[in-house]
Amino acid sequence: MLGGHCLCGAVRYECGELVSPPTFCHCESCRRASGAHVVAWATVKRSSFRVVHGALRKYRSSERATREFCERCGTPVTYANVDSPDTIDITIASLEAPDAIEPTTHVWMSDALKWDRPQDAHPKFSHSGIAGRDPPDSTS
Repeated sequence: MLGGHCLCGAVRYECGELVSPPTFCHCESCRRASGAHVVAWATVKRSSFRVVHGALRKYRSSERATREFCERCGTPVTYANVDSPDTIDITIASLEAPDAIEPTTHVWMSDALKWDRPQDAHPKFSHSGIAGRDPPDSTS
């Protein structure tokens, strides 16, 4: 079981283990929602995620996506997409032990800021990085 909380501690959550490799997202939506140039995400079964203290506020950030955050301090906690109804993404930085999960890919590099060019060896994808639909960029 993984656990996490927001900055102020008003929200605490638990979730099960990861169901896909964790990733860094560079899309404009994640940047604007977080105020950071990149967000690290871990995907878990939606059925395993539960808030154990406090409540999250929902925000429909696009026609297909909903984000949840602490309404007291603003910490982004989840991202859910209608195309993946059985899973939910959690911000790795909000976990109790964020160092335990290291992202293995970079997605939405097509939206990355000009100065945001990761130099690690992780594969970099122009878009979602979904196998079969978005091959890694040739520069990765």
